[in-house]
Amino acid sequence: MPRLLSPTAALLVGAIRTAVNAGGSDAAVAKRVAKALTRHLTDPELLDAEHREPDPAAYRQHVLHVEPDGSFSVVALVWLPGQETCIHDHVSWCVVGTYVGEEEETTYRLAGDHLVPLRFNRTPQGVASYLVPPGDIHKVCNNSSSVAISIHVYGADIGVLGTSIRRRYDLPVKRSKIAN
Repeated sequence: MPRLLSPTAALLVGAIRTAVNAGGSDAAVAKRVAKALTRHLTDPELLDAEHREPDPAAYRQHVLHVEPDGSFSVVALVWLPGQETCIHDHVSWCVVGTYVGEEEETTYRLAGDHLVPLRFNRTPQGVASYLVPPGDIHKVCNNSSSVAISIHVYGADIGVLGTSIRRRYDLPVKRSKIAN
C-alpha cells in the first residue's frame, strides 16, 4: 500500500477525483483528468524523493494512489536513458503527463499479423495527453540522456490488476512514414 501522499500530490488526487466523478464518456473523463494533471506537472513538491527513484534494469513504477472504489489509480514512472515499454494497449483510459525531462511515444495500428506505426510524439515537461481504448496501441521510451519522470493516471484499479496493460504486442512492425 502506498504511503501518505505529499500535500501537493493529495491536491492532485482531489482534482482527479472531481474530474472522474463528473462522469461522461471515457474520452470526456480522460480529457478532464489530463487538464487537472497539467496544472500540477510543474509543481516541484508533487513527488517525494522516494517516488523519483529509478531502477537500473527497467523503468520503475511507483504507485502513488489507488482510489478506494477502484475508479482510478495514479502512478509515477521513472525512466533512465534508453528505458522503454513493450508495445502494448490498456484496459482503460490512460492519461500521461511528463513531470521531469521528456518522453517519446510511438502509436501503432494492428494490420493483420503486423503493426504499422502511426504517430511519433515527444512529450516535454509540463504536457499531458490521453489515450482511450480501442486504438491505444503504443510504446513509450526515454531517448534522452537524463532521467525522465511521468505521472500516469489510469481508469482502473492498479492495486488489484498490478498493471494497466491489457495486451502486449510481439508482432513485426512494418516501417512506414510516421506523422510527428
